[in-house]
Amino acid sequence: MTCNQTILKVNTADMKARFSGYLDRVIRGETIIVCRRNLPIAELRPIARPRAEPRPIGIDRGMKVPNSFFEALPLELLEAFEGKSEPR
Repeated sequence: MTCNQTILKVNTADMKARFSGYLDRVIRGETIIVCRRNLPIAELRPIARPRAEPRPIGIDRGMKVPNSFFEALPLELLEAFEGKSEPR
């Protein structure tokens, strides 16, 4: 994954004067550090957008999960997990 992010430092007076222009830059992916007397006080950055498609399962993008994965475990295995019996 590559993260190309521009960070810009802006004083409050300049931020007030050109706020909508800075918002346009944030929409394009830039991060802006807002400063008062050249000391950073806030960060203005884009919010991550939700995924359009469902997230793939696992690391392997071509991985297929069998339907049996979602079936209940056998009773003897469940009892072993709960400490009611010894696994075979």
